[in-house]
Amino acid sequence: MFLADCQARLAFDLLANTWNAVVLWSLRHGPRRPADLRVQIGGISQKVLTETLRRLEFNGLVHRRAYAEAPPRVEYELTDLGRSLVGPIGALGAWAFEHAEEVMAAQDRAGA
Repeated sequence: MFLADCQARLAFDLLANTWNAVVLWSLRHGPRRPADLRVQIGGISQKVLTETLRRLEFNGLVHRRAYAEAPPRVEYELTDLGRSLVGPIGALGAWAFEHAEEVMAAQDRAGA
């Protein structure tokens, strides 16, 4: 049973947003500036990236570091908690790579 306060449901909620997993995966090699993340990810608007980073920070998955420089500089990096999700995200990505054609074929059949 998936109760409202179920731990599994929490994990599903974290990964339900497409951009959460993408941004976490993009941060797996170390701190990145938001502009670098946008280039690496592609297809994400500045607004959505900012919202995603704030949500990930709120959930303790990323850390925001602001530098007292002119012009101001901000970097985001994974926390230990965020790093603990990289493996499961990689496994889900490997599954998608292996089964994407089957899923798309099923969608085509259902849409026909």
